[in-house]
Amino acid sequence: MAAAFVAGSAALATAAVSEQRRSAIVSAVERARGAIVNIHGEKTLPVDEQHQGPTEQIRRVNGMGTGVIIDERGYIVTNHHVVEGVPKINVTLADDTNCIARLVSFDVTTDLAVIKIDAGHDLPVIPVGTSSDLMLGETVIAVGNAYGYSHTVTRGIISALHRSVQVSELQGYDDLIQTDAAINPGNSGGPLLNVDGEMIGVNVAVRAGAQLIGFAIPVDKVMGIATDLLSTRRLKNTWHGVVAKPQSGRTGPGLLVAGIDESSPAATVGLRSGDVIKAVGKQPVARPLDFERALLERKVGEEVQLSVQRDDKPLTLNLVLGSAPERQKPADTAWDLVGLKLEPMPEREFNALGTRFHGGLAVTAVRPDSPAARQGIHRGDVLVGMHVWETVSLDNVGYVLSRPDFYQKLNPVKFYVVRGGETLHGHLLVARRRTD
Repeated sequence: MAAAFVAGSAALATAAVSEQRRSAIVSAVERARGAIVNIHGEKTLPVDEQHQGPTEQIRRVNGMGTGVIIDERGYIVTNHHVVEGVPKINVTLADDTNCIARLVSFDVTTDLAVIKIDAGHDLPVIPVGTSSDLMLGETVIAVGNAYGYSHTVTRGIISALHRSVQVSELQGYDDLIQTDAAINPGNSGGPLLNVDGEMIGVNVAVRAGAQLIGFAIPVDKVMGIATDLLSTRRLKNTWHGVVAKPQSGRTGPGLLVAGIDESSPAATVGLRSGDVIKAVGKQPVARPLDFERALLERKVGEEVQLSVQRDDKPLTLNLVLGSAPERQKPADTAWDLVGLKLEPMPEREFNALGTRFHGGLAVTAVRPDSPAARQGIHRGDVLVGMHVWETVSLDNVGYVLSRPDFYQKLNPVKFYVVRGGETLHGHLLVARRRTD
């Protein structure tokens, strides 16, 4: 009897201690953990990266990193440098299931990428917070594949905001969150969480030689880039014509329609600026990324139901997706809007520049008194990026300058050029086209 009494008392004590031990940090990790994945793979690099040629020796490097699931179908956001040059991207889920991922879309300038796995079932999605209200000293949690130790959890505080960091000659970041939560190689692409278990940043870099100085890309920026990377128009040339932004207030969560493309499917169905989109089909939407996710695997001609609020009244509209119209030729657009005549560079010639970019466009002429001329762009420069996208082809430039939200969100548009081995940047202020 005595033994039974002791055992029972121990069980009660354990239960009481467990409640005390379940801190906010424990709950936060439990909430987010299922949506955090480990990424690993092998890439090959030249032994001497300055040496170019068919006889170059190569070395194999085992890479590792982290990612977060942003869509239950298996879309994952991570850092581009984690998956760059990896022919076989291996992903391990929180339950130790292994999958092979494919690269969907990426942007070198912001060092973000989206990959996709097919797990055969819906996956947990990371809870997303906001980086707009972060506080110095606020408790944060980093989770990642640190040195290959999967799902390593560290905690700290927000040490600073809006940091600009140059981690190498070829890679720099703007507007980062600084934290003293331990971030190590392998944490890249993993989440920085708040105590509610919401992602408020994506871990991206550490300061070499320093202790407890790590950096993360703010989640609001990550979500904006992910929206562009998963744009149905970018990936499938499927057109809806909605320019949206998050909104909150007395109408509750939803997407505020900030603009409508002329003659677009959205205009045809009667959607208006000022409307609030509450759901696409049965999927509620609170961010532009939710809207693009809801349309990701739909086809041109497919009808989708939009639940809309207009003047505090509910409304249902049936949007029929269209095919994006042909734009002005990219070369003409570049000359007309920014004053640049651009030509693609041969791969071998571009590689000789030794940059981290994947390609660029040679500037062969600059129109006097144009936005490009006023920013000091010269003939002979190489345009390698605009806003958050690389400019490997003329179509890339056309995509940026012809975006429906260009004047509302991107103008003046940031540009990157390579000149004499240096990467320079500035902002092009583009005047609206005359309509007469």
